Amino acid sequence: MDSYDPHAIEQKWQQVWDETGAFATPNPDDPAADPDPKAYVLEMLPYPSGELHMGHVLNYTLGDVVSHVRRRKGWSVLRPMGYDAFGLPAENAAIREGRDPREVTERNIAAIREQIRRMGWSIDWTREISTHEPEYYRWTQWMFLKLFAAGLAYRKAAPVKWCPNDQTVLANEQVIDGRCERCGAEVEARNLEQWLFRITDYADRLLDDMTLLESWPERVLTMQRNWIGRSEGAEVSFHIEAFAEDVPVFTTRPDTLFGATFFVLAPEHPLVERFAEHSPEGEALRAYARHAATRKSDERAAAEEKTGVFTGFYAINPVNDARIPIWVADYVLMDYGTGAIMAVPAHDERDFSFAVRFGLPVVTVVAAPGGETLEGAAYVSHSEEDVLVNSGPFTGLSSPAARRAIVEWLARQGRGSEAVSYRLRDWLLSRQRYWGCPIPIVHCARCGAVAVPEADLPVVLPEVDDYLPKGRSPLAAAEDWVATVCPTCGGDARRETDTMDTFVDSSWYFLRYTDPHNETAPFDRGLVDYWLPVNQYIGGIEHAILHLMYARFFTKALHDLGLVGFREPFARLFNQGMIYRFGAKMSKSKGNVVAPDALVERFGADALRLYILFMGPADQDKEWQDTGVEGMWRFLARLWRVVGEQIARPLPAATEGATPLARKAHETIHKVSDDIERRFVFNTPVAAVMELVNEISKTPGDAQARFAAETAVSLIQPYAPHIAEELWSRLGHARLWAEPWPRAEESLLAHDTVELVLQVNGKVRDRMTVAAGLSDEELIVLAKSSPRVQAHLGCEQPRAFVVPDRLVNLVC
Repeated sequence: MDSYDPHAIEQKWQQVWDETGAFATPNPDDPAADPDPKAYVLEMLPYPSGELHMGHVLNYTLGDVVSHVRRRKGWSVLRPMGYDAFGLPAENAAIREGRDPREVTERNIAAIREQIRRMGWSIDWTREISTHEPEYYRWTQWMFLKLFAAGLAYRKAAPVKWCPNDQTVLANEQVIDGRCERCGAEVEARNLEQWLFRITDYADRLLDDMTLLESWPERVLTMQRNWIGRSEGAEVSFHIEAFAEDVPVFTTRPDTLFGATFFVLAPEHPLVERFAEHSPEGEALRAYARHAATRKSDERAAAEEKTGVFTGFYAINPVNDARIPIWVADYVLMDYGTGAIMAVPAHDERDFSFAVRFGLPVVTVVAAPGGETLEGAAYVSHSEEDVLVNSGPFTGLSSPAARRAIVEWLARQGRGSEAVSYRLRDWLLSRQRYWGCPIPIVHCARCGAVAVPEADLPVVLPEVDDYLPKGRSPLAAAEDWVATVCPTCGGDARRETDTMDTFVDSSWYFLRYTDPHNETAPFDRGLVDYWLPVNQYIGGIEHAILHLMYARFFTKALHDLGLVGFREPFARLFNQGMIYRFGAKMSKSKGNVVAPDALVERFGADALRLYILFMGPADQDKEWQDTGVEGMWRFLARLWRVVGEQIARPLPAATEGATPLARKAHETIHKVSDDIERRFVFNTPVAAVMELVNEISKTPGDAQARFAAETAVSLIQPYAPHIAEELWSRLGHARLWAEPWPRAEESLLAHDTVELVLQVNGKVRDRMTVAAGLSDEELIVLAKSSPRVQAHLGCEQPRAFVVPDRLVNLVC
């Protein structure tokens, strides 16, 4: 047989797949009556701010393996592709080149599309979308209007972090050490009229509906829980003497109110400016607040050195009428509670550090049983047995009893009540940039903010001469576009000139894929309910909070509006690991990027696809080896030769019986299938096929050698589809991509046993011999049945960590 030529083979089969529409998946005629198994496999869509990198190669190859296996197991698989084309990444790329964002974006999309085709990923191209196209963002605007009509979209003055270089609002996550994450400019604090979504209305449901998620990484769920930050406690009113008004404070520890010796406002709190107006030190107060407000919230909260400024004003503690000083300090966040705190230095480490630095009083009000107190530190290791001291009529009560009693007393006095607080804040979606979806609102002096009629959608993003940011949206300069007529009264009006955050576009794109050519609605309700929730979503951990949280909110809001029949968009989520080189994450700034195109040109797409998954567990970070792709090319060349030897041999007579090679082939089928489908592991199947190829090369005359060769080709197809299709056709078959997935013969599988190590809280407590290949659930049951394990378990529901066939660790 001729030598292995990956370029000729790959071009051939890519053309075949394009011409036959091999991976197009039509929608069912009657979604409600369709009985076929279906799977919606989706990877997070790329930003077209450049070409694809190795992270994309890993992401989309993972999805390709899953899609191929499920198709060949008889599932109808939806696997589309699109482009998150609006927003800062694409606009900044255009600014760097000095070109129009539309031109650069569409050029990059064309390049990415070609890269995807060259990698051989099995995409349904009939469903391709891009968020910058009017046919798409018409429906983004339509959904905005639905949320606006429901009271879920609103406009108000809001404190924001402003990048003077990018000339736009930044999210907290985009500020690092007080500087813009993208350009490094020092961030400013500003108050601007902004559009927001009421995601806070869904805080409890975002938490409670986590039970609906079939399989999400616990790390992601924990990050979302922390971001939502639900806390139960009390809202307490502190009276501000100078202004004769009350300021609410949220606290989880109302039992410590008698220990509040000072009062602290976040730098962004609206009262700060009022204090500055009435203080001789007003400019110093303003300067401190401006600087402190630009720092990222988590950095401010975690900073060891606390900073602050005394306002010169006082608040009244509602439980004892004590007059306590009001400070502004950077460790208090506007993102949590009310942006104001009662400081109890005896029982909060941050308050204690602040009090020590600025010489403020420390009063212990909660003590351990026996009356013991700490000197020189805050007592924070509280227990239910703690009792109150120095707390007026509540002295001597246990902490739990005191919490209830003090809140009840506050309620009777009209000074407080039980409350629930959230760290989550409403989603600020306004962007003062050109390259984004226009907000479909007009401003009328008589009618206020008025929705653009649905019949007038889309509000098309106009062409402008100068799209560079200049402190206001570039759209404001397009006077002919801005000037319009109020839909309500017919008077003069002006269009909204802010554009939408690009996360709005990506909060519903997965719905549009189900019905991408619908011109009368964003999607058909029957089709979206048929395909959704997405069965398998794949993407990076960096999207754990913003994109995933916003998509969950959007889905819930659309469900409440009767537009979809499900409450969660993604049933299963998988986070792939990062690719490192020379010990650092690949990035252009570090000079350690390896371009996929160069490797494909040299070794072929199949070799790169194999290596990116063979490197290690897909969910873990991996170190790139420059020789890795070449090693996979050598393996594919060897597969080509080994299978070629079987092609050259006469077809064997029909044989019965279990030769060693037949057993190995069936064991490999079982291993590869189980790893991909049940364990969601992708590196070990490649190793298993390599072992099978080695065995074939050792016994080419085995009666089952051709069957083993066909098995190796069939199993490697999801990873290396081009060479697999070519070898399959030369073996006398057609369309491996549509061939049923091989099934292992149970009678030919080895039933070995393994020694299972049993740990409790990381310490070995027992060992047992069990059958190999048991499921994680079966191993956990066996571990819990061990008397030695039971003797060391200190809880009824431990968390279980399983290494299949090797170890179970039960952790309390």
